[in-house]
Amino acid sequence: MPPEQPHSPRRAGPRKARVPQTARLPRRAARARPWTASRGRAAAALAARERAELARGVRFRSAYLTIMGVVLAVAALNVLLGAFGLVRETRSRPLTDAERARYVAQDVARRWRAWPAGMVFPEELPYTGLGRTQQYARRVGIAPEAACGSVVDAPVAPVLGEHGCRTLLRATYVDQTATFAVTVGVAVMPSEDARADAAADLPVDDRVGVRPVAFPGTVTDSFGAAQRQRTGWVGAGPYIVFLTVGYTDGRTRASVPLEEQVNSEMWPLAQTLAGRIARALGEPPDVPRCTQGNAC
Repeated sequence: MPPEQPHSPRRAGPRKARVPQTARLPRRAARARPWTASRGRAAAALAARERAELARGVRFRSAYLTIMGVVLAVAALNVLLGAFGLVRETRSRPLTDAERARYVAQDVARRWRAWPAGMVFPEELPYTGLGRTQQYARRVGIAPEAACGSVVDAPVAPVLGEHGCRTLLRATYVDQTATFAVTVGVAVMPSEDARADAAADLPVDDRVGVRPVAFPGTVTDSFGAAQRQRTGWVGAGPYIVFLTVGYTDGRTRASVPLEEQVNSEMWPLAQTLAGRIARALGEPPDVPRCTQGNAC
């Protein structure tokens, strides 16, 4: 008989629990590794997309810069043209005939309100008396500015109103001997043409015109409508300068004989005073040669 094989005794200790097959954890699936060629194609596609987007951005930027360049160029051209036009308009140059005429008309037309009252109606005015002696009429007073129709006679008022009379200024003078009183009235018309048209329509009657202005406490105290001996007018620029003259002692026109109504000194005095005031208002001013003075 074959000899018995010695057998070693089992080590004592706790036995490991046998895990059943069904309870074992499944193994992780192995990751799929892309091929080297696939990675290369993906990188190439990505690079192509990036290049396409970059090219599109470059095109958009170029278009934007082109548009902005055009806008800036147009703006710069407009600024240059505007600056050139401004320099051309503001630089000194000789006045044209039309500009000279307009300058004169505007200067004359604003004198009635631009000048002080003492320039429109000077305190003293020279005239030639009997024997061709130089004498001076003295201003007694200046009446307040009035509406045209309120200080003229009825036949004259509608004519002034029809042609746009703006206002009427009046002052009264006496001669050097205080024998005669003269009221001078300045009717302000819109233009020289309006003045000429109104003058053509005024009644030819030396008994109507501007009403006299009397100043209480002076030698003209009794100078009224009944005392005026004669009326008239003279034109200058946009102004109709009326005049009315009479005695300071209260004599009426009806009380003076017909042969004395045309006094050899009274009427020339009135014409001289009205004419001097009209000439001063309508005298053309000195016109500069250029738009910015006399230096072009």
